[in-house]
Amino acid sequence: MVCSEPDRLADFYEAALGFERTGEASITGPAFAALMAIPGATARVITLRLGGQEVELTALHPPGLSYPHGVCGRSPLFQHFAIVVSDMAAAYRRLSAAGGCTAISTGGPQLLPVSSGGVTAYKFRDPQGHPLELIAFASDAVPTRWQNASATGYLGIDHSAISVADTERSLQFYQRLGLRRTGGSLNQGPEQDKLDGLAGAIVEVTALAPSRFSSPHVELLCYRDSVDRTSVRPRTSVRPRTNNIAATRLVLSVSDDEVLDTLCSQNPDAVLSGPVQFEHGVRRAMLCDPDGHLLCLEALH
Repeated sequence: MVCSEPDRLADFYEAALGFERTGEASITGPAFAALMAIPGATARVITLRLGGQEVELTALHPPGLSYPHGVCGRSPLFQHFAIVVSDMAAAYRRLSAAGGCTAISTGGPQLLPVSSGGVTAYKFRDPQGHPLELIAFASDAVPTRWQNASATGYLGIDHSAISVADTERSLQFYQRLGLRRTGGSLNQGPEQDKLDGLAGAIVEVTALAPSRFSSPHVELLCYRDSVDRTSVRPRTSVRPRTNNIAATRLVLSVSDDEVLDTLCSQNPDAVLSGPVQFEHGVRRAMLCDPDGHLLCLEALH
């Protein structure tokens, strides 16, 4: 996640959401600048851990634009990650007490109907504008993945949800990268409206995951009530600047260099930069999905 003040934002994630700082680094050099597609780019990164997942808060130089005002779930720019909590009431009290966040949901946490997943959820923005979500599963429907998690209240990151203009187009793109469809639902009703802070929301949710894992996973959010499926913007019109605060990127590990090269060659219109060779044998490439969301593919040795 790109940010302008990583230390202050890390303080918020620790105080409000139970994250732990696990590392800090400065990144320089031509390889990083090439990957970011910004000449001379450097970064300061603070790594946070929650359960088995990590988030990197990245302050880039030169800096980009702040998170735009008024971006809602219907916008293809919208992307958030969902934090699993064992006690929504306690998590909501802690978040409120920490201060610094801005509500997206109206009326506090919302219990969604079974047809929409049956979870209790709450959406908000961190102090720099990034959307986030808290989710709590019903006591008799906790996925196996989270049943053995540490009972600290905040268990880990379940998924990253990205808003898309066309489910089928995005599904084809992510399937080419090796993700598979693992589920979905059509979410609507008063609870969904309150969760999203919108009126008349009809959300087509599609879950995608690598073949070996079910979580963390990716969820595609297509707001059927607002999408004109006959007119989809070309990719070139939504390519983001990688130093903008809204330029959150998912990091996907691939098995080796050959796979990385194949994925880039099979998706030439999606490649923003790379593959780029880093130290210690690591190669990375930056891709842009059909709606402008960034993906960093990383081949480790």
